[in-house]
Amino acid sequence: MKVAIIIATPILGVISVVLITYYISRRHRNIQGRENGWSNERQNEDIELPLFELAIICKATNDFSSHNKLGEGGFGPVYKGTLPDGREIAVKRLSRSSGQGLVEFKNEVALIAKLQHRNLVKLQGYCIHGEEKMLIYEYMPNKSLDFFIFDDTRRRLLEWSRCFTIICGIARGLVYLHQDSRLRIIHRDLKASNVLLDDDTRRRLLEWSRRFNIICGIARGLVYLHQDSRLRIIHRDLKASNVLLDGEMNPKISDFGMARTFGEQSEGNTKRVVGTYGYMALEYAIYGQFSVKSDVFSFGILLLEMISGKKNRGFNHSLNLIEHVSTEIVERRTGHPFELIDSFLKESCNLSEVLRCIHISLLCVQQHPKDRLSMSSVVLMLGSDTALEQPKKPGFLFDKKSLETISSSIKLESSSTNELSLSVLEPR
Repeated sequence: MKVAIIIATPILGVISVVLITYYISRRHRNIQGRENGWSNERQNEDIELPLFELAIICKATNDFSSHNKLGEGGFGPVYKGTLPDGREIAVKRLSRSSGQGLVEFKNEVALIAKLQHRNLVKLQGYCIHGEEKMLIYEYMPNKSLDFFIFDDTRRRLLEWSRCFTIICGIARGLVYLHQDSRLRIIHRDLKASNVLLDDDTRRRLLEWSRRFNIICGIARGLVYLHQDSRLRIIHRDLKASNVLLDGEMNPKISDFGMARTFGEQSEGNTKRVVGTYGYMALEYAIYGQFSVKSDVFSFGILLLEMISGKKNRGFNHSLNLIEHVSTEIVERRTGHPFELIDSFLKESCNLSEVLRCIHISLLCVQQHPKDRLSMSSVVLMLGSDTALEQPKKPGFLFDKKSLETISSSIKLESSSTNELSLSVLEPR
């Protein structure tokens, strides 16, 4: 009996060491896989996208000719191409010096392959060959929204009705990401340069009616992301450059490298804050807390940019649009909303519609996420004359010292003194 115990003890010890070693090794691989942004579960998913051969993409772009280059973003250069069947494409080529890299590449392929909405840019396929990694998108001849609204000449093309259509399209795209897609995704980098526009109507004047259609399109896109898509997605980087425009100036939300799915969860937290300052909600920029209300905040900023034709300059800048609207126009009443409106829109816009959009934008950028509108509410408000509640002070109204001392922006209690009167927003 003693001999058996003596023999069994070292055997059990060896087995224990082997099991512990296997467990540690397996756990390390799983952690490493998650850090690389491509878990085993996601690797085994069926990606419903064509895999293009490198030779086809090289031929389509004339070997990535400088004449075919459309621009460059955080992912890398973007080239225009034409496939053998005549389809025009935009090729995003991952740069070795890219600030995004492989994680975002895999994230975008895995997410957008499962998304289908008229206000989201369509991914046609991808190409992986050695060090070469590319995303193949439908070509948007009108480039991105920021190409129009921040340029004095091209801004004349975006009258309010078209802007409103783009805004609604972006909102619909986000609703799809957040609610209606299979994955439910948080974008995390929604901005003007990530909204692309199509062509054909660049010749037409972009008066208010077109801007308004763009606004509505963005809003519907967000509703799709947040509620109606299979995935439920938070974009996390909604901005003018991430809204593309098609040939009819319909908005398409793009750039899902920073997006996150949220499933049944309502919010998330990250130590790696990504996106664009000036579009970020305070709770995300400072504490890494993100939710669908982060996208709503970005939408509110984008809405004001489309109305004013000016970029929001961030938290501590004299040209902070939110601070100007809420303090000078609404609270102090030292100005009039008409001053905010892009000079190119003043003759073509429906003033009551523009003022309603300003009101909605303030309801989107409230300090507390719970006080912000949902994107489905935004779509409803854009398409009706329902009464709007009074907004409180937005999350932008903090100086640098305040930002350093606030322990948690979402724990601050609101009071009646923080409410803003919008009676000035009635048209004269």
